[in-house]
Amino acid sequence: MSNNNKLVKDITSMDEDFARWYTDIVKKAELIEYSSVRGMIILRPYGYAIWENIQGDLDRRFKETGHENVYMPMLIPESLLQKEKDHVDGFAPEVAWVTHGGDSELNERLCIRPTSEVLFCEHFSNIVQSYNDLPKLYNQWCSVIRWEKSTRPFLRTTEFLWQEGHTIHETAELAQEETLRMLDVYEDMLKEFLAIPVIKGRKTDKEKFAGAEATYTVESLMHDGKALQSATSHNFGQGFAEAFDIKFSDRNGDQKFVHQTSWGISTRIIGAIIMVHGDDSGLILPPKVAPTQVMIIPVASHKEGVLEKAEELREEISKYARVKVDSSDKKPGWKYSEYEMKGVPIRLEVGPRDIKNNQVVLVRRDTREKLFVPMEDLEKTILSLQEDIHNSLYEKALNKIVDTTNVALNEKELKEISETKDGFTKAMWCGKLFCEDKIKDEYGLTSRCIPFEQEKLSDKCVVCDEDAKELVYWARAY
Repeated sequence: MSNNNKLVKDITSMDEDFARWYTDIVKKAELIEYSSVRGMIILRPYGYAIWENIQGDLDRRFKETGHENVYMPMLIPESLLQKEKDHVDGFAPEVAWVTHGGDSELNERLCIRPTSEVLFCEHFSNIVQSYNDLPKLYNQWCSVIRWEKSTRPFLRTTEFLWQEGHTIHETAELAQEETLRMLDVYEDMLKEFLAIPVIKGRKTDKEKFAGAEATYTVESLMHDGKALQSATSHNFGQGFAEAFDIKFSDRNGDQKFVHQTSWGISTRIIGAIIMVHGDDSGLILPPKVAPTQVMIIPVASHKEGVLEKAEELREEISKYARVKVDSSDKKPGWKYSEYEMKGVPIRLEVGPRDIKNNQVVLVRRDTREKLFVPMEDLEKTILSLQEDIHNSLYEKALNKIVDTTNVALNEKELKEISETKDGFTKAMWCGKLFCEDKIKDEYGLTSRCIPFEQEKLSDKCVVCDEDAKELVYWARAY
């Protein structure tokens, strides 16, 4: 068996065991390594480079919408955390505590941040006096710790990287506008940068963020038919403001509480990239997020002029794409499999015959289509290919959502769908917690969102047959 074949065979087929396929990829594509602390992963250079690209694109979008980056402490006094009851109750099971400083026991326990709402609230209460101080549009890039019972790389880890936006506003209308605007920013980034389509809507009260008035979400669909909450945006109303006494003098000189929002996305989105676009050979990275967009493989590199030409091409392509040359002595077939596994969007092969014919071979990662391209057409072709790969990945993922979205008009249909099909299920809901719980407990489906684009499938709730309030997307989820 050749190295080439062995390398591919080392990845479990996704249809055979999807969870194992996923774990194989995150390890063998050198995205992560496990650490000695359960649930804490080491982001290797390739995995971290993907996050850096996501961070760079989002940071640009945040700044274009007027937001500024800040940084809050990672430790929160217990008394501060206790100020907002719903919030602390929601996070209590996942909190990690610091009880000692050196050899001395602390007078008060310190929580390692699971999120930073209370720190921002304390800060806002100290710096805001007047409507002239508003709005405050802040964002933080950091890590958080949540003591998860079960973990999986990227999808659910004890420590993970994320950004958390925190803003305060004069009016409820301005806060709601901000909440929905940032949800749109996430939707645009997922579509334009990661080629991931989403269903956009509001979470039910059962699924909303602890302490929020309303939570909005963008939900994506993985290859195995499960949903993934990809980003969320929360309208806090005035609940936190009242708990932390964040007041300002309004335009009439009256004291008012601010209206607050928060929104975030984390490294779990790397898990979405893997599970939306990957195949049995490994990662398939959309070109915009790929650390290396073009990998040059010299063929018969021992022959005169091949390595020199490869380096010449690298220098030229670097003007418009992220490019590397693999000039190691590994066989070309091994290299092909290696970079397929790592999801490099375009492979460029160049050998003595290509040099003689003044051409190169380009191979797309997504379709494995080979193109023989004249040297003078290289820039135009690579840029065009990158755009086409992105669009093709998006359309494929969108078709997956369309093809696997089911409709249930009654409980019998819901039961049958839950037992035989994957993907989203659209069904009408009365708005009662009893019916939402029953769908989860008996059929394993959670409410993913109440979509903004409502349809009236019927007048009756799918469970209790009482009057329906709204359409809900249900699914099994990560």
